[in-house]
Amino acid sequence: MSFTEELKQKIFAGAEITRDEALTLAGEPLEDLTAAANEIRQKMCGNRFDMCTIINGKCGRCSEDCKYCAQSVHYHTDCHDTYPLLSTEELVKGAKRNKEQGVLRYSIVTSGRRLSDAEVAQVCESIREIRRQVDIAVCVSFGLLGEEHFQKIKEAGASRVHCNLESSRNYFPQICTTHTYDEKIETLKAAQRAGMSVCSGGIMGLGETMEDRIDMALTLRELGVKSVPVNLLNPIKGTPYENNRILTNDELCRIVAVFRFMIPDGDIRLAGGRGLVGDKGEKCFRSGANAAISGDMLTTAGITAATDMALVKELGYQVKKS
Repeated sequence: MSFTEELKQKIFAGAEITRDEALTLAGEPLEDLTAAANEIRQKMCGNRFDMCTIINGKCGRCSEDCKYCAQSVHYHTDCHDTYPLLSTEELVKGAKRNKEQGVLRYSIVTSGRRLSDAEVAQVCESIREIRRQVDIAVCVSFGLLGEEHFQKIKEAGASRVHCNLESSRNYFPQICTTHTYDEKIETLKAAQRAGMSVCSGGIMGLGETMEDRIDMALTLRELGVKSVPVNLLNPIKGTPYENNRILTNDELCRIVAVFRFMIPDGDIRLAGGRGLVGDKGEKCFRSGANAAISGDMLTTAGITAATDMALVKELGYQVKKS
């Protein structure tokens, strides 16, 4: 029996794989690894596919220095479109448009370290109106907020909070210096204390190692995160990562498969950058991934919901919330 098969059977028996096992697994033959990951996905999640979209609810002029981001004031990029919080009318319109396309989750994402008290109050009104008019789940990514704010956001009708860890604790200081890994973890814990589910993952191709990716996944597992976005770095001119090599499709499939072994019952969600791999993520969706962010990303073009819906149907998935 191969090592990959041994770990698959261990997971089927209800156990978790260790850090050392994950590191060894990452070096196993790709075809065996991805096939086993897909079997785990089928057994633990069935044909469920969780699809969400995001809207750039507040753009640009971000005070943080995340080295991958076009919206940071620290870098000179082509992202010149800056605006405050979108109006309730605009956010409701976006929710309706996505619902009409069959999308079940709609996430409002804002730039900046965190929303102010006044901005939280404004967006809570928008969330209430979305929930009143549209049968769609609302997720939020509002920066490093605390439990009190998350309670208000939950009461308004949002159900999930997103805050990416981006990479491992060890590598994070190479990515950002204006906030800490512990602040991100506290944000996720505050959302959980407020009774909300959480979504957190990272960006692949920042210069991190496979060990960093596995350590991030271990942290997510310890936090009980079940929605894990896997972004592929899109090197943006003007950022410190503009010359980074774009990972190959096979490399991304290997990462997805290892994450499936580590969080076997989660939604491993292809997110930003998947248009760079050429097949819109199809190979990854056969390697353990079972969720996606559809439509445009924050500052880059994505893959349309209609295209994703057709691909999901072709692969035998059924779009439904986890």
